[in-house]
Amino acid sequence: MGSPIPHEVSDELKRVVERWHQLPLDRALSRMPSVRVLVQSLADRVTASHGAAARQVPDLGPAAVMDQLTVMVHDLFRAQPGADPAPVAEELAGIRRAL
Repeated sequence: MGSPIPHEVSDELKRVVERWHQLPLDRALSRMPSVRVLVQSLADRVTASHGAAARQVPDLGPAAVMDQLTVMVHDLFRAQPGADPAPVAEELAGIRRAL
């Protein structure tokens, strides 16, 4: 079974993750809040699609936030296979540009 993530989103996610891993720690720490907002937003969309109550995604720090982002993007397109990829790709591009 292949990835549920549309190609344009997958490409942008890879760019964000690569860029994140190039950041100095102080810059990563300063960008954590915006990345965490996106992670939480994606998690909220996933739980809403399942009719579940929203839960706070734990802050596991800059070393884990890209894994959290990757999992939430995957879960979103697994939960909503017909979701429009353009807004998610744009959100990811916005994060990348801010890094």
